[in-house]
Amino acid sequence: MLSVMEIREILALNLRTLRQAKGLSQEELAHLAGLDRTYISSLERSVYGASVDVIAKLAVVLDVEAADLLRKPDRTG
Repeated sequence: MLSVMEIREILALNLRTLRQAKGLSQEELAHLAGLDRTYISSLERSVYGASVDVIAKLAVVLDVEAADLLRKPDRTG
């Protein structure tokens, strides 16, 4: 079972990866999701956890399922 810290780290990695793949800055993502840029930065550094509502907002902007933000990356390959 994953710990809270591991889930935060997975969210951080997936958020950064998906944001960069969309060519968005932290500021652009924050604006589109109605969040503060410093909050996005904190999420990407695993400082804060995110509520279900925040994960949903980010998923919409990134055009992914909310579960994709919490899915453990496949390390094979």
